[in-house]
Amino acid sequence: MAGTAAAIGNPSATRLAKPRLSFWQIVNMNVGFFGIQYSFGLQQSNMSPIYKYLGADEASLPLLWLAGPMTGLIVQPIIGAMSDRTLSPRGRRTPYFLVGAVLCSVALLFMPFSRTLWMAAGLLWILDAANNITMEPYRAFVSDRLDDSQHSIGFLTQSAFTGLGQTLSYLTPSLLVVLGMSRDAMNSRGIPVITEIAFIIGAVFSISSILLTVRTTPELPLTEAERARIMALPRGFGSALKEVGEAMRDMPSTMKQLAVMKLFQWYAMFCYWQYIVLSISVTMFGSSDASTEGFREAGLINGQIGGFYNFIAFAGAFAMVPFTRRFGPKVMHAICLTLAGIAMISIPEIRDKAMLFIPMIGIGLAWASIMGNPYVMLAGSIPADRVGVYMGIFNMFIVIPMMIQIFTLPLYYKSLLGGNPENVIRLAGALLLCAAGAVLLVKTQPKEARA
Repeated sequence: MAGTAAAIGNPSATRLAKPRLSFWQIVNMNVGFFGIQYSFGLQQSNMSPIYKYLGADEASLPLLWLAGPMTGLIVQPIIGAMSDRTLSPRGRRTPYFLVGAVLCSVALLFMPFSRTLWMAAGLLWILDAANNITMEPYRAFVSDRLDDSQHSIGFLTQSAFTGLGQTLSYLTPSLLVVLGMSRDAMNSRGIPVITEIAFIIGAVFSISSILLTVRTTPELPLTEAERARIMALPRGFGSALKEVGEAMRDMPSTMKQLAVMKLFQWYAMFCYWQYIVLSISVTMFGSSDASTEGFREAGLINGQIGGFYNFIAFAGAFAMVPFTRRFGPKVMHAICLTLAGIAMISIPEIRDKAMLFIPMIGIGLAWASIMGNPYVMLAGSIPADRVGVYMGIFNMFIVIPMMIQIFTLPLYYKSLLGGNPENVIRLAGALLLCAAGAVLLVKTQPKEARA
């Protein structure tokens, strides 16, 4: 009995060694991330233009992006805690993949057919909630399934699928034009038909890629000690909420230090996604008026350069693996953020479309690092029996900076930034340089010191 009690109190003591997976097995287990990130790419490249087509005011655009950070703040830590406690025939994480993918597909199908600004904003809430239901259990799944020595390749492969999914989502409208569709054909709400088709494709990818991962990569069975520990835990929403609070109280120091870096990093990225189309439209076509042909062309250009930087992220994530092993995730992340900061500061100075692809190299490398290296640092500092809840809490360090951006940028957009979207992109670049400095101050925890 004493041995059983000890095992329940410390399940890692009796956890079986995790089998090492081949490269292609790791690829299979991360295919579902392709669909999730195709969906995120559609949001990043299309939501500001959709809002503008439906009559949104330029300064209020950040407020209309509130769905992502708010649902992430509420949903991800709670879902993460619940998935740590879930016992089902499918496993702990898989039920959340499936529910999130179905809801995401439904929201994607309806989004481009929005008749009003607030209908689009409401569907974005559903879409982001669905993606958040899927996201952190998926990250916890990688940590569950892989041995510590394979965390780097596991999370950077996830990052590669982020790049691939978002590459295709950004490029889809331009590819449809190449295939013969009109770039100027619009529905009755002024939304381009090529945008409608892109969202329908995203709905298909969202559900099909998750189903492929579920089919090819089952979760590892829990040991009797792990099952006993989970069964002894209290159930319900209230218990999950309490677990989030306790985990925050016991948060590792590495995680707290990463929060400072992520404040700068995610404030910057939200600025970039919200205003890059408007910035290109002003720089190259002299106006951010959504009714102009130049604005629609700026949307296509953003799709092309966005697809390019996401392709760089896809390729860069794999290329980064040996460098991350040699120099460490902290140094690699600082280098990538510095390159992206310089790139964003340079974008408003570029008047030639072809030249815009050069700064996208730095942004692509940073995006690969953002989606991989912080999680490599995190995975080495959190206890194995709280992976889900800590992955969810870690997401709070993404969404809180986004919420700060949403409520602060409209206050100084006109007064400090001159009402010029180009200055928002310059601000994003400066903040990424701050993030690069902050990550160098993070003290990673040795594996032997981990609880």
